[in-house]
Amino acid sequence: MSERLPHDLNCLTISELQKHAAVMMDKQTRDYYNEVSNVNMSKMTQLSHEQGSDSGSTLQENLDAYAKYRIRPRVLRDVSKIDTSVNIFGHKNSIPLGVAPTAMQRLAHSDGELATARACKKMGVAMGLSSFATTTLEEVAEANGDNPHVLQLYLFEERDHSIKLLKRAKEAGYKAVFLTVDTPILGRRNLEIRNQFKLPAHFKIPNFEGQGDNQPDAEAEQRGQGATRRGSEAGYTDSDGNRVVPKGPITFHSHAANPTLSWERDIEWLKKECGDEMQVWVKGIATAEDALLAVHHGVDGIVVSNHGGRQLSEKFSSKDLLSLIC
Repeated sequence: MSERLPHDLNCLTISELQKHAAVMMDKQTRDYYNEVSNVNMSKMTQLSHEQGSDSGSTLQENLDAYAKYRIRPRVLRDVSKIDTSVNIFGHKNSIPLGVAPTAMQRLAHSDGELATARACKKMGVAMGLSSFATTTLEEVAEANGDNPHVLQLYLFEERDHSIKLLKRAKEAGYKAVFLTVDTPILGRRNLEIRNQFKLPAHFKIPNFEGQGDNQPDAEAEQRGQGATRRGSEAGYTDSDGNRVVPKGPITFHSHAANPTLSWERDIEWLKKECGDEMQVWVKGIATAEDALLAVHHGVDGIVVSNHGGRQLSEKFSSKDLLSLIC
């Protein structure tokens, strides 16, 4: 664990945090997090159109939405005693917000997901953990303590991998599974393509170690190419219409996308696997019609999301989606 430093008083706002990140992160990591080193940070909407998926229009919409909505303050209300807490997962959440699951946080800092868990515990805010975290779900649960934590899940075509992950999550006390449903195929992320993004060799995706022969290619390491994974292949539908499932070590680019998911088959299966121990939420709802289907199929909650603009271009912002659905 790295030494905890006092808070930097020059980093009190999101725009100031962006400036710090632009200097401290390497280009590949900065681009992965949708940062631009030469952007005018006083204008949050001035972003490269290469970011997010395709033209970056959805990412732009997410930012523009915050400039579009206004606060209507009421006055002469006794606010000397305010309680912003809400009850969720049987826990008193200090504010009606949670921390969304984000992959590979150790790219940004050596403490990664552990630092996020400690912050959530300190503030009494529920934490979401990505399946593709750079820290095990057990370590995060320990750091988060009795504070509620939920696991974001990509339901793989090879169900055994997901079953193992769900079993571990239940044993570690995770309160819910957030099933990501907006990745039937992966969005075209131009900066990742241009940078040929790969997780640096000294990091791992530990929640899947030992599954699918998830071992580095030793010969590639000797050639100085880093910990290249052996034989990871995305699934596809062959010329006869038969589905060929992903092969080899589990990676985000080869295994996360699953075009076979359906309401009728997979939600019921997941609810059965989670049992009474974990709730089932659906993450990636973008229409009122799908919100109603989620209710019809008995999910415990939904997450309205456009995947941070990283999946589909020309889509509404998440804030706009929420207002449209409600």
